[in-house]
Amino acid sequence: MRSTPFNTRSSEWIGDMTVYLRETGEDNSLQMERLRRNLRRAREQELTPRQRQMLELHYDQRLSVTEIAKELGLHPSTVSRTLGRARERLRRYLRYTL
Repeated sequence: MRSTPFNTRSSEWIGDMTVYLRETGEDNSLQMERLRRNLRRAREQELTPRQRQMLELHYDQRLSVTEIAKELGLHPSTVSRTLGRARERLRRYLRYTL
């Protein structure tokens, strides 16, 4: 049985794997740019004004659901449901545009 714990090598292995993937992986910058462009379009065209507002507060300004609820005078569950519906609308839109 080995006297060295398995975990001591795992961080080195992860580093080696990261270098390998970086060197052999494909460049996905074109796909990422298309995704960003479609996401901006989806936020403008597919979401309601309230959904856009909550997404901006949550993701762009990094406010929690509780903080958004306090700021807008809503119940946190309302904010959570609205964010969930917005994410689902964005998923559906992006699924068909990619």
